[in-house]
Amino acid sequence: MSLVDPEIEAAPWGDQAASDAPLYTAQIAHLFGKSRFYREKFGAAGLRSAADAGGLGTIAALPLTEKSELRAGASDEAPLGSHCTAERGEIARIYSTSGTTGTPSYIPLTARDLDVWVQTSSRSYAASGVERGETIVSTYNAGPFVAGAALAAFDRLGLCHVPVGTGNTERLITAIGKLKPTAAVLTPSYALHLVEWAAQRGIDLARSSVKRVLVAGEPGGGEPAMRAKLEAGWGASVTEAMGIGDIGVSLWGECEAKAGMHFSGRGFVHIELIDPDTGAAKDLADGAEGELVLTHLVNRSAPLLRFRTRDHVRVHTGACACGRTAPRVRCIGRTDDMLIVRGVNLFPSALREVVNEFQPEVTGMLLIRPKAPGVRQDPPLPVAVEMAGDLTPDDKAHLAERIRARIRERLIVATDIHIVPAGSLPRSEYKSKLVEKPH
Repeated sequence: MSLVDPEIEAAPWGDQAASDAPLYTAQIAHLFGKSRFYREKFGAAGLRSAADAGGLGTIAALPLTEKSELRAGASDEAPLGSHCTAERGEIARIYSTSGTTGTPSYIPLTARDLDVWVQTSSRSYAASGVERGETIVSTYNAGPFVAGAALAAFDRLGLCHVPVGTGNTERLITAIGKLKPTAAVLTPSYALHLVEWAAQRGIDLARSSVKRVLVAGEPGGGEPAMRAKLEAGWGASVTEAMGIGDIGVSLWGECEAKAGMHFSGRGFVHIELIDPDTGAAKDLADGAEGELVLTHLVNRSAPLLRFRTRDHVRVHTGACACGRTAPRVRCIGRTDDMLIVRGVNLFPSALREVVNEFQPEVTGMLLIRPKAPGVRQDPPLPVAVEMAGDLTPDDKAHLAERIRARIRERLIVATDIHIVPAGSLPRSEYKSKLVEKPH
């Protein structure tokens, strides 16, 4: 598909800061005028006015915003949080998070904010190559959750959308067989589960009508081994997208060159890269790694400044054949999922990528089982790895040793690999669980 907003998406990236600067200045004034949360935060930092905050060029001097601060600002009297800047009559939609770590967080949107979300999602998903008139099947139970705004992008792109949701794989496979969609959107974990599920029932998913698989919701779709397995199992091209609910549901989308996800929030969101340990700003240079930090430029309902996404990414800035000029990223993992094993930072998704190099001897399923609660772990780190078929005890021991050695070589981490039977680790119809925390 052609670019949704070519005059924006193909504009020189070097000019973006100049375009963002006046929007940023207006947003800072909005925060001082409407956001109790940021007035207090600015006051604690010694900033008394929008002028004190400075312009976009000095944004790195302003305090970062943590998710925990937003949760703390919510109460029975202010369920939308003290960072909400819209009156109830201005709010058109209220989404919620899943609440897996406690009470759900609520995310309000004005009609304009909702339109911005849909537009960024349209840019993101259009990058995959889907064309107007195609049929796409979705598997997200998006009702109350922010993914609902991303699904609205399919209407804007002129696609025929078949929402199936999770929890009924047979219904999904039936829909694919009868309605002949050419694209499917789902998490990489569920996409992999469907390959296994279909094969066990004699269904050749690679012969289905689906020619594009759009994955999002968790890291994994960009890992070479994972992508290769998905593309072989589906007989389709696999591209990934990424967003962050508090900022924008789909802010990054991968094009058919498959060289990272293009930033799709130009004009709406400002991006930074920081060192996750120190918070120091880093240049968005080719090959740079760090944590994404995002700032709303036009949000009027619950705007956030320098929000820590906890997404650890690698940046790519080279030219792309698709014509999009914004930086691209590949998500390595989430900093809040990271384990530290004797001083070495370990992302579960990085460990999965190494294990996947041993296919077809392994299924690609693994589960890290830390011996102690918390981030810091003593080696060796216990890891269960699923074998793909029956192996003799000697073969299992040899496979475990080879995996141990490869992880040590690639990630500099000592592990204790346990080879477990095929199908014994849990599958997911949404996001995969890579770490089993000790009770």
